[in-house]
Amino acid sequence: MPIEAELKARVRDVPALLAALDKRAERKSAVYHDRYFDSPDGTFASAGHELRIRTVETDAGVRNLLTFKKPTHDAASGSKPEYETTVGDPDVAESIVLGLGYRPMIALSKQCSNYRWRQGGRDLLATVVTVAEIEGTFVELETVAEAEADLSAALDLARAALVELGIADHDLTTELYTDAVAAATRAPAA
Repeated sequence: MPIEAELKARVRDVPALLAALDKRAERKSAVYHDRYFDSPDGTFASAGHELRIRTVETDAGVRNLLTFKKPTHDAASGSKPEYETTVGDPDVAESIVLGLGYRPMIALSKQCSNYRWRQGGRDLLATVVTVAEIEGTFVELETVAEAEADLSAALDLARAALVELGIADHDLTTELYTDAVAAATRAPAA
């Protein structure tokens, strides 16, 4: 079972990161509109599962994805097994998800710059992310581990690539965007 081996970090020097990434690969901009769902009692998400409908807007067009993620296999990185498929109509997909008994949990949009390249025998994807409700910029660096036994090697490569891009270990985070947006929208106005 493939596992998404992903590391996420806060970015301290956005121009330096973008310059380093621009040297490795072509930048492709996208906007991700994500809708997350949970069981009515909240136990699905609290157990670490994710169910998401994502609409990706790029210069090339729009595509819609239905994603299910299992709980983490590696607590230090938050890496999870992920299953994803393209769906034609996101509203129909949402009707199916709601019909199965799930409820809307949170919606958010991410402004993304994606970079793909090959390193150490693996395909890497770096995504530079901003979310309106969250202060700062993030970078996600992911590859695929073909099995749990391969996860450590995949994460080591991702960590080494981040270091080469100027991202330090102390900038790594496992905080979920959904949690950060929920906290930001609950916070009283100053």
